[in-house]
Amino acid sequence: MARLAQTAGLTDVQQEILSTVRDFVDKEIIPVATELEHRDEYPQQIVDGLKELGLFGLMIPEEYGGLGESLLTYALCVEEIARGWMSVSGIINTHFIVAYMLKQHGTQEQKDYFLPRMALGETRGAFSMSEPALGSDVSAISSKAVKDGDEYVLNGQKMWLTNGGSSSLVAVLVKSDEGHSPEEAAAKPHKSMTTFLVEKEPGFGAVRPGLTIPGKIDKMGYKGVDTTELIMDGLRIPANRVLGGETGRGFYQMMDGVEVGRVNVAARGCGVAQRAFELGVSYAQQRHTFGKPIAQHQAIQFKLAEMATKVEAAHAMMVNAARKKDSGERNDLEAGMAKYLASEYCKEVVEDAFRIHGGYGFSKEYEIERLYREAPMLLIGEGTAEIQKMIIGRRLLEEYRFQG
Repeated sequence: MARLAQTAGLTDVQQEILSTVRDFVDKEIIPVATELEHRDEYPQQIVDGLKELGLFGLMIPEEYGGLGESLLTYALCVEEIARGWMSVSGIINTHFIVAYMLKQHGTQEQKDYFLPRMALGETRGAFSMSEPALGSDVSAISSKAVKDGDEYVLNGQKMWLTNGGSSSLVAVLVKSDEGHSPEEAAAKPHKSMTTFLVEKEPGFGAVRPGLTIPGKIDKMGYKGVDTTELIMDGLRIPANRVLGGETGRGFYQMMDGVEVGRVNVAARGCGVAQRAFELGVSYAQQRHTFGKPIAQHQAIQFKLAEMATKVEAAHAMMVNAARKKDSGERNDLEAGMAKYLASEYCKEVVEDAFRIHGGYGFSKEYEIERLYREAPMLLIGEGTAEIQKMIIGRRLLEEYRFQG
């Protein structure tokens, strides 16, 4: 039987990787996901399984011990994992953003030091841009780094770190006005930002001198994975832990990583939507009303048709965005479109599956209840729908500039 969201043109290696991940999801994630999510329990056994499969090194080059696979392969794996439990895909997402940023922008010493351990999953990555008072306005970052000899002293508060507690390496974006006058820094704030590679102990509380991870933020959904704050108070970082070895490039490094993250969020939306469709179409064939399965009622068939079409459309846009990035071309337009469409469609498909379940959809006994709480996070993560539309609109005006 033909399935939704198939991808043409995959190599034998890609198909084998996806088959292995799909099997792992069906056997090791789906059976335990809802129970672990309700307990807000970190899925250590699942994470250990991902490490054994080599997924923490999926996009890391072979010379550093990884599999050297493409963003497309990674996105398709994320789609499968999110189909099982979206929180697990979040555990590997920030890790891969940091690994990607190191691969693209790190010094050779930084690559040699971090990437082999990241490929094994021994060093786990998180990245930090947001702060309590700024939301999507990255230019308003107030955390600062001041040079002191061969070190920088960092102070400030960061917010919404996925894997903030479980990670051992955090890429942190702060302001560093080194080399800029106050007037220049105020006029062009993006050019006075620097990404620091901050090593720490996993856990909560004081995880190194000057650095505190207060604890997990209690969330409506997206449970299991830890989401935290990060507080820097006199945190001293050596100069060789400036990503790329040069200050003032942090904003552009982060935005490059966020493009990878937006493809990831699109893939997560596709995976959650696929699972919601699977649950809806299955339940519709089991539930009987007025003497027949509700799947035979035209109203339900219309819902299933709309859901399946949205799953297919979102998947196609996600694949296009990943392939554009893999080609080395600029993909902020495609990534923004894919993230926007996939997250919106995911919300709609999940809600339709919830409606198909009727009253039982409101029960914690049914998996769709969990998906209903998870889907809204995708509307916000890696930039809201409004931010995506701003990016898309600006890029369209670049491409279709009036020539009169």
